[in-house]
Amino acid sequence: MDKEEKKNIGYLAEVTKGFIKENPIFILCLGLCPTLAISNLVENAFGMGFAFFFVLLCSNITISLVQKLIPDEVRIPCFIVIIAAFVTVAGLLMQWLIPDVYARMNLYINLIVVNCIILGRAEAFASKNNVLRSILDAVGMGIGFFAGLLLISAIREITGFGTFLGFRLIPQHIKPVAIMILAPGAFFTIGFLMALFNLIRMKKGKVSK
Repeated sequence: MDKEEKKNIGYLAEVTKGFIKENPIFILCLGLCPTLAISNLVENAFGMGFAFFFVLLCSNITISLVQKLIPDEVRIPCFIVIIAAFVTVAGLLMQWLIPDVYARMNLYINLIVVNCIILGRAEAFASKNNVLRSILDAVGMGIGFFAGLLLISAIREITGFGTFLGFRLIPQHIKPVAIMILAPGAFFTIGFLMALFNLIRMKKGKVSK
């Protein structure tokens, strides 16, 4: 295997690691506050997924570009300021494009500033790697978070409301499971999916039984 092939495999690994191997929700157990709070509707998942992906991608690129200009003593405050700037932009875009969704979850959008996934990727990856790798890392982690949030929201909305994106899937005469749209339903769903992801990793030999 030549250097070019190894490099391409490395780039692919950066993108795909967020899907299962280092999924932010189910494996790293990060960003659970917004995940638990807004995952009762698929529409909310799209809103949070957009905001999260936008902020993570833009902050990773910016931090990678200015990493050598930031003194080590103030790197975390600087990272937070950069992330906060992009959270403000994301919030304004959502207010313009999807005002109803933003009105339901504006508090959790603002909390992206201190989201441990975004701050963690800034500290652990973007501040130590070039722009291309930082972009690939953001894409992988962003898609992994969005996919996890979408999966949880779909399960909870279908079982709790009997709908998907507002379209009824379960007949009216079948009573939905009301607990699934409440906080316990979020914990049950995430716990089940975490167990499933760990089972997949065990079968692949990634973790011990």
